[in-house]
Amino acid sequence: MRILLVNPPHPAIGSRIPREHLPPLGLLSLGGPLIDAGHEVRLLDAEFGPMPTMEIVEQAVTFAPQAILTGHSGSTSGHPSVVQVTRALREALPAAWIVYGGVFPTYHWRQILAEEPQIDAIVRGEGEETILRVIDAIENDVSLDKVPGIAFRDQGTPYATASARVIENLDDFRIGWELIDFRRYTYWGDRRAVVLQFSRGCPHQCTYCGQCLFWKTWRHRDPQKLAAELAWLHRIHGVEVIDFADENPTASRTAWRALLEALIAEDVHLTLIGSTRADNIVRDADILPLYKQAGVARFLLGIESYDEQTLRKICKGTSSATDREAIRLLRQHDILSMATYVVGFEEETGRDYWRGLRQLLSYDPDQIQLLYVTPHRWTPYFQEASDRRVIQTDLAQWDYKHQVLATRHMAPWRVLLWVKLMEAVIQLRPRSLRRVLAHSDQAIRDAMKWYYRIGRQVWPYEIRNFLLRDHHQTDGPTLADFWGPLQNTEVHDMPTTEIIQSTTCHEQERPADFL
Repeated sequence: MRILLVNPPHPAIGSRIPREHLPPLGLLSLGGPLIDAGHEVRLLDAEFGPMPTMEIVEQAVTFAPQAILTGHSGSTSGHPSVVQVTRALREALPAAWIVYGGVFPTYHWRQILAEEPQIDAIVRGEGEETILRVIDAIENDVSLDKVPGIAFRDQGTPYATASARVIENLDDFRIGWELIDFRRYTYWGDRRAVVLQFSRGCPHQCTYCGQCLFWKTWRHRDPQKLAAELAWLHRIHGVEVIDFADENPTASRTAWRALLEALIAEDVHLTLIGSTRADNIVRDADILPLYKQAGVARFLLGIESYDEQTLRKICKGTSSATDREAIRLLRQHDILSMATYVVGFEEETGRDYWRGLRQLLSYDPDQIQLLYVTPHRWTPYFQEASDRRVIQTDLAQWDYKHQVLATRHMAPWRVLLWVKLMEAVIQLRPRSLRRVLAHSDQAIRDAMKWYYRIGRQVWPYEIRNFLLRDHHQTDGPTLADFWGPLQNTEVHDMPTTEIIQSTTCHEQERPADFL
């Protein structure tokens, strides 16, 4: 069967400002199993350019696929692009099946199937095993109601089958690396790069994040096999940078240490970057030299807030003291720290922003990323914020870099000024500039200079967009009126009450090496 994987262009600042791109891991993860099953598979990556919709259609028509698979890691903000592209593809290829997957369609399948007739089926949750069953059913003209983990229309009515099983062994399905030209994908300063996962899920239950619900359980790949794959990518394809897409790759100290040691044994010079939790860094204080030796260059730490009460409210499970210590430890071992700080969990005043700035200065991160709270419909935080006003109804702007919720005490322009002020003060203070110009490690200097170059483009771009393009509603609907009720049960076969209980703040049962 001819299958086209379409990565639609994404409007987010992170996609459009840098001239560098990473391969679409989700689609490649489907491509590998489909190729192994004997199908003819091609990737159309429309992020480059970005590619206009008509060019996407022209290339698709040339390939003449029998099935089109699409999705986007941008989640909510990527959905409008998927809609635009699939509508055009349906008009040009009326006989092709169009299948949509990812986090957003997993939770919004009812709405999508009701509003977008061009979408034939939606994969809910993990896709590798499910897509093989979907394609097999299409090819053999078997009813889709026999396939677990999907949604489709049954006599015109949106219908979902039972949830698919969790993939216990992540090494059962390979990534379709042969679908990409590695020379086109770069990061970290025009260095050949890929994105992949060591693990899926997260054992923690932060209320603004849906990872623990979407993936259901934390699992990891075999450390030895992954290290061998990374070494192969470096030796055969010249890959230098590995961007881990995991929410929490270091959740298991035992598994993460095994991966570090396996990479060191492979003796390849890779640059590893990703995201993790501050408490994991503090936990691993004694093995941070292994981090550095294996190639870890930067970790993004979700600081989220300086306020202890807010941290408890969002079930972060950490403290400001831990955050500060993690940054200190990373610097001690010449590993860059990027601190993400989210504004909008509470309806802040100017005093709150001033305190936040002082706290961030005391943390002393190497890099900072300020984000706006974005209440995705499948997260418990959505319910907490249900009575707040929505000022941005364009879903393409729900990318954490645009304000979407009103703040009672401040107009949007004042919030923007505070955010830009905090970024400027932290990144332009003498201590930060001294590191960029005079750090003893040339690789770290180059990495920080690369980040500053992007920042010089993003900072004015956000201000210009706010003034000229963003349209904020002064009296928008409440979050509940805008989107309806919470939708955090869509990938589970259990009652709503049980799901809600599972997302309250409490310690899950975890192996000892998680602690």
